[in-house]
Amino acid sequence: MSASRTERLLNLLIALLNTRYGLRRSELRETVYRGIAGNEVSFGRMFERDKADLRKFGFEVETLTDLGWSEDDPATTRYRIGKESNRLPDVDLGPEEWTVLLLASQLWERAALGTAAQSALRKLQSSGAAANVQLPPGVQPRIKPAGQAFDDLVAAMHAKHPVTFTYLAGSTGSEEQRTVEPWGLGSRFGHWYLMGYDRARKAARHFRLSRFTSAVATLDREQFTPPRDFNIRQELGQLPELPLRTAVVDVRAGRLLALRHRAVGPDPSPEDESWPRPEPGYEGFRVQYRDPEVLAEELASYGPDALAVAPTELASAVRRRLQAAADFSDGPVPTFRFAAAPARPVRVRTSEDQLKRMLQLVPFLVHNQGLHIQDVAQRFGISRKELEDDLQILICSGLPEGYPDDLLDIQWENDHVYITQDLDLKKPVRFTVEEACALLTGLESLNGLPGVAEGGALESVTLKLLAAAGEEGLRAASLAGPEVAPADAATHATVLRAIESRSQLRLTYLSPQRDTVSERDVDPLRLYSVDNTWYFEAYCHAVEGLRNFRLDRVQDVHPNGMPAPAGTTPSKGVPAKLFTPNDDDTVVTVQLTRQGRGLADDYYAERTAELDDGGLVAEIRFGNIEWLPMFVAQHGGSARILAPADLADAARSWLAASLARYGG
Repeated sequence: MSASRTERLLNLLIALLNTRYGLRRSELRETVYRGIAGNEVSFGRMFERDKADLRKFGFEVETLTDLGWSEDDPATTRYRIGKESNRLPDVDLGPEEWTVLLLASQLWERAALGTAAQSALRKLQSSGAAANVQLPPGVQPRIKPAGQAFDDLVAAMHAKHPVTFTYLAGSTGSEEQRTVEPWGLGSRFGHWYLMGYDRARKAARHFRLSRFTSAVATLDREQFTPPRDFNIRQELGQLPELPLRTAVVDVRAGRLLALRHRAVGPDPSPEDESWPRPEPGYEGFRVQYRDPEVLAEELASYGPDALAVAPTELASAVRRRLQAAADFSDGPVPTFRFAAAPARPVRVRTSEDQLKRMLQLVPFLVHNQGLHIQDVAQRFGISRKELEDDLQILICSGLPEGYPDDLLDIQWENDHVYITQDLDLKKPVRFTVEEACALLTGLESLNGLPGVAEGGALESVTLKLLAAAGEEGLRAASLAGPEVAPADAATHATVLRAIESRSQLRLTYLSPQRDTVSERDVDPLRLYSVDNTWYFEAYCHAVEGLRNFRLDRVQDVHPNGMPAPAGTTPSKGVPAKLFTPNDDDTVVTVQLTRQGRGLADDYYAERTAELDDGGLVAEIRFGNIEWLPMFVAQHGGSARILAPADLADAARSWLAASLARYGG
């Protein structure tokens, strides 16, 4: 990252913002570009590149000429930037609107939109003091994007680049290479979909991200123009829901309580010749489903305890997943070296990235005087050293004359940061497309959430942000998140009331991993969601520790008449973790493909090692090692166990036994 280039762009911006009549090229060369540019030709090229960079940030560089003179004459051409060029308009929000906005900004669990949402929130906080608001007690909804493919598609969509990927066609079951102009991404029926123009078929098509069988490749050198007024939510709203179908599944006697709970129709009689006879030790059930791939993922995770009998399409999908998991588990072990912290795909930071951060930093400091330097660094997601490097560049930047009053004045000697000279940088720049999409899509997803959707705050803050975002706000229609309203509103309301009143609950809970139904007393602490699947974190008196419970697995819940003791607090971190680590957990080394690398974040990997093929090796803590073969099978060739060796061998044997039931 070139500090000199960042400083030069910042000085050029300040110079052009703080001139009323404009500055000639000769004046800029003698001040901003002194000692930097070589001859006149190299200076001209550098100046044109810098003007193009400022235009990328949305700053319109105006060209002024004296009456009767041509713009081609450098001696008479002057340049300036209007005071309000690319500035975010003032957005006046009340306490209830700030509450809704904070919820929306925290929705994105990870992915690039999570970073964009926080950046947009900082800009709003930089345009005026944020109200001192409290989030709804114990409620943390969030959206989980569909892995790395989601980030790649969002970036390509906003940059208007076509993409290529390998796709498992639902109609034929075959893999095909697709080249698509991405118009929009949205969630429907619990799945993420890409919609765009399929170049091979010369028509608009939609693609489910869970059926991508390769990484997304972006064609950076090509551009496309999306249709005007495209709205992904309206387009996906026209997709018909898959018809309800019935599968025949043989289940080992006394096992899989969760699957048995969903069985429909009367049990077949021994005389019913139309019903396939299960093997000894197994019982036949009818299970309803809509998407064979979703049910296949579940049945594959049950291994030898379940056999998909009919239809053939479902049985083939289960076998394909098991075979992919077995083939991956039998492959050679890669060479790897663990990093100190979980590895994430990181884009190399550039001068433009640093300048973008500085343009947020100055107005943020103006409206948040006296913050501790560590707090400022934390707000921007950088280290203290990175922040101090930014501040060092800022205090050396200013007007061309370079007098003390012409420089940005920032002090942090006592670790509290103050700014007394802002040189007209006190207003943040407008939202980027990513920032507008992150906030506006988040607000739209909050519709229907109890306690938030009621009243007018959600609608009013959405309208205000749309007005402030301008053109970028209109492009937010290319992204649509899932609705986060809970499916079981009654259970959600019971748990929420207990959190607010600090009351204990009596809970009857089905645990699919342990295949048991248990009763326990719990102290509920907070509610949170992954899309529209809701959980609550509670102190469980049966195990004397924190546990997480899925609302759709709660068979009965009611207050037991006891107050929840004071002093118990949720685990640290926002969003809440789905898994609570314990001292007796087993540390397992897992290899993940590029498509499955997001599991390292899902399961809070302690260490990771990057692989040459884009995958990684991760160390993950598991409390129930008997569940590991189910984990491998469920992800169908995206995950395998490397160590401990006995657990890797057990997973391979389990997969072989599972395939044997399908004739494999």
